[in-house]
Formats: sequence, structure tokens, C-alpha cells
Amino acid sequence: MGKRAGQPAAHLEPEVLRRFEELTLPHLKDLYGLAVRLTGDRPTSEDLVQETYLKALQAFPTLRNPDKVRPWLFQILSRLVTDRQRTDGREVLTADPRELDRFSLYDLVAQEDPFPYSDRLHEDFLGQFPDEEVRGALLALPEEYRVPLVLVYAEGMSYRELATSLGCPLGTVMSRLHRGRKILERALWECAKRKGLVRTWKA
Repeated sequence: MGKRAGQPAAHLEPEVLRRFEELTLPHLKDLYGLAVRLTGDRPTSEDLVQETYLKALQAFPTLRNPDKVRPWLFQILSRLVTDRQRTDGREVLTADPRELDRFSLYDLVAQEDPFPYSDRLHEDFLGQFPDEEVRGALLALPEEYRVPLVLVYAEGMSYRELATSLGCPLGTVMSRLHRGRKILERALWECAKRKGLVRTWKA
């Protein structure tokens, strides 16, 4: 990988390369953390981060606003993750969209009423799950849903920033977030039933 890393740098002036390092290296830890959240695999995350910096270095002359370098790096990484899924040809089956739209974790929890004295029913229900279980459910999502969820809820991106990062319309971003939340919440509900955290009613 060392030779590959040297190729784009050879075309940059030393001052430009110094500026690139000054702007991008402070975000290395955050970028790696995002990669781990998106893939769940550290070796893969290391490869993705390295590839992100290679592509960023090649494209650095096109960066017009240095204040936007962090979302710019996140955009490159997010697209690499999505492209890798397409290349691998992985398909994750999800429910019928109409079935997902009808699913409501809030309504199910309200009907179950596991915390009768809580005024934060939804949050208390989700709080029953260890981080590892939530992470596992998140990693089971297709990248087209997982990436927006992580960028918005873990990285604090706005919808508009996310649309820019993913290169898609705002409506598409909102649709993916909605569907991703539904799939994730349904997975957690099924997990809760398996663990006996909620009752299961037989018809």
C-alpha cells in the first residue's frame, strides 16, 4: 500500500501535501470510528480509512471549503462502504415495504406496557438492550439504511449534510432513514420477544 499512497502525493507540491495532512489527520480517529460502526470489522475499517485518505489526497485540489473537510472525508468513506457492498454482491432481505410502514414499535410497546409508571416508554424499552445487541442489529442492516442511520444518529449530521455526503436527494435520505429505523426497531422487538422481555400473544 505504501507505493500506492506515494503515487498521488508525487503530483502535489510539498506545501499542498502539508496542508492536506494538517486538515485531514485530526479526523483520522473519527473516521476510523465511523468505519468500525459501519462495518463492524476492524481490519476492513483500516482498509477503508486508508483508501479514503488515498482518494481524498487525489481529490484534495478540488476541496473548495477547508471548513467542510470532515463531512467531505465522511462522504468519501460512506461511498466506499456502499460501493463495497455493490461489488460484493451482498443482498439483505427485508420485509415488504408496506409491512414495514405498518410496523410501529411505539404502539407495540404501549400495548405491552412493560413500564407502567414510565413517561419515557419508548426510551426505556430500547434501554433494555446492551450496546452489543443494538450494534449487531444495526450491522445486519443493508448499507443503504445503515450508513444514513449512523451518520445522523451517531455523527450528528443534518439531513441536508447527509444528502450531500451520499450524493442523493433529500427525499431519498429521509426515506432511507425512515425505513432503516423501522427495520432496526422490528429487529429489536423480535429480540425482545426471544429474550422474554415482552409477552407474546397467541391468536
